[in-house]
Amino acid sequence: MTSNMPGDMNSEIRDVELHGELPSLNSPILIVMLQGWIDAAGSANDAMSAIESQIDPLPVATFDPDVFIDYRARRPTMEIREGRNNGIDWPSIGMYAGKDNNGRDLLILRGHEPDSAWNRFSAAVRELCVRMNVSMMVGLGAYPFPTPHTRPSNLSCTTPTTELLNKIAFLRSTVDVPAGMTAVLEQVLHDCGIPSISVWAQVPQYIPGMTYPAASLAILRGLVPVADLHFDGTALEQESVIQRERLDRMVSRNSEHAEMVGKLEVAYDALIQNASTDPQKPLMTEQDIPSPEEMTAELEAFLRNANPDLP
Repeated sequence: MTSNMPGDMNSEIRDVELHGELPSLNSPILIVMLQGWIDAAGSANDAMSAIESQIDPLPVATFDPDVFIDYRARRPTMEIREGRNNGIDWPSIGMYAGKDNNGRDLLILRGHEPDSAWNRFSAAVRELCVRMNVSMMVGLGAYPFPTPHTRPSNLSCTTPTTELLNKIAFLRSTVDVPAGMTAVLEQVLHDCGIPSISVWAQVPQYIPGMTYPAASLAILRGLVPVADLHFDGTALEQESVIQRERLDRMVSRNSEHAEMVGKLEVAYDALIQNASTDPQKPLMTEQDIPSPEEMTAELEAFLRNANPDLP
């Protein structure tokens, strides 16, 4: 497909299938969560699932998977029942419209992170955002950090938009890391005049192979000061309480593990204290990132093998 005259709201966009006419929205906010890049414990994806379940999403556009998806890396799923091939479920990337709990128009972009043609993909997203008068982009993410489960999940941010950086009192880092598509969209949309920011939740490094609803809840709540978007976090809050109790019981059974969590609490409190006294100082630099040897290996192994359903 090829791009047509920009004045036509519903003209074709390269590599995009539009689902009817583009909806008429009032300065919608775009929320982005693309699977495949850093998302510790699946926390950002769970936050997006909570959002999607509340907005009654209307399909707006689908991005051509033959262009953006490497099927050898993300193979489609074949449904087999009693030997019968009932169909193929293909990986996809889509944009949907909806409203938050206060009736604010929004768009969500979710699915698999593109494997290739990133500039073509970001150009297609930009064109859709311009046509629908998107007022802001918010990306969602989560990363492992030496933080204890006994403390709230902190949020950090990345943004090329100075006004947002000055407005949002989230933690900041100074570090060079590989970029994901969300970071690319941050820059591309910022460059065309759309304020863009990503919200990142910290997840304890010793939470292996399980979800961490406390981080997903933190992301949902973080959307209020960032974009004045409101969603119900009751289910995630209940799951967080249950998981906290389970983790507390498991840790309390071993004095070494309890001591390790105590050390993480001291480090966490010191970081927060430094951030509160000097908000402009980066939370973390490359020198602050612990090596694998410095991570809590014993506690990680304990929690990986523990049965969370034990009384």
